[in-house]
Amino acid sequence: MNKAFKIVTIALAFCSLAACGGKKDEKTATTTKKEAEKVKVQELRPERIARSIELSTTLEGYETMNISPSITGHIEHIYVEVGSRVSKGSMLVRMDQTQLNTTRINLNSTKTELDRVTALKASGSVSEQVYDQTKSGYDQLVEAERFQNENTFVKAQFAGVISAKNYQDGEMYTGAPILTLTQINKLKALVNIPESYFPLVKQGMKLEVKSDIYPNQVFPASIEIVYPTVDPNTHTFQCKLVIPNGGEKIRPGMYVKATLALGEMDAIVVPYQAVLKLTGSNDRYVFTNHDGAAHRVAVTLGQRYDDRIEVIPVIPGELKEGDELVVTGQGRLVDGCQLEIVK
Repeated sequence: MNKAFKIVTIALAFCSLAACGGKKDEKTATTTKKEAEKVKVQELRPERIARSIELSTTLEGYETMNISPSITGHIEHIYVEVGSRVSKGSMLVRMDQTQLNTTRINLNSTKTELDRVTALKASGSVSEQVYDQTKSGYDQLVEAERFQNENTFVKAQFAGVISAKNYQDGEMYTGAPILTLTQINKLKALVNIPESYFPLVKQGMKLEVKSDIYPNQVFPASIEIVYPTVDPNTHTFQCKLVIPNGGEKIRPGMYVKATLALGEMDAIVVPYQAVLKLTGSNDRYVFTNHDGAAHRVAVTLGQRYDDRIEVIPVIPGELKEGDELVVTGQGRLVDGCQLEIVK
């Protein structure tokens, strides 16, 4: 009797444990099941806009040249100081003349020898080989004298301003630039433009450049070069701008904003709050409804219109007409999570 009672008790205990385990598993499954996020969406429709893009950049001298002679030695004299204005051909630096004077002595001697050999060759007294050797030696010295003269008496290759001076008279020139010459009456700048604009940007297009230093003044500029490749990391391409600066109000190193008008075109314009920013970076993105799941789309920002802004997908074609953009509840979403669309 006691033995049968024990068996029944043990069986009941196992049943109880099994029931508890089943309830726990059911509760766990219920807990891990993710509920769909409630969001509101808006269907994307292209809008006709007058597009212009604003590009930030830093100005540079149109030409900048480090004055670094190709011969070493003592610097006899520097003719300019920082801030000196020079014209093309102005004398900048005079280096030690020892090498140049030696070459000139050898050149004069070789010229005399060449004249003598030329006369003997005319009378048939020397061979063609002797003449050719003498002529070759003379030509080499002519080239050496020209090279040493250019690097002993260093002149400005263009008109500009001396923007740096690194030596004084009498110091030993060791290879670092003696001076830096910068052109400031004409400036240049490099700008990075999103790749989606590549078909629209052409050489010769006009821009307006503005500086916070002169808030009420516009400086005209134009595109001189459209670089032919796109950076695969940033999905942008570069353009070189040229800015006439006859009044020399703006200078190399200044931060400016350039506005490029691209005419009217269709664009995707969305509520500004629909665009999210990745924490710790400047990357922007939006979410769309893709078969009931959130789809994250990386975008760059275009022109802003009050509380709306143009967005351009980083990967062309990822945003198109008819897509459903999440405009409410997007801050809770992660890529791939389930969505419940509410009105």
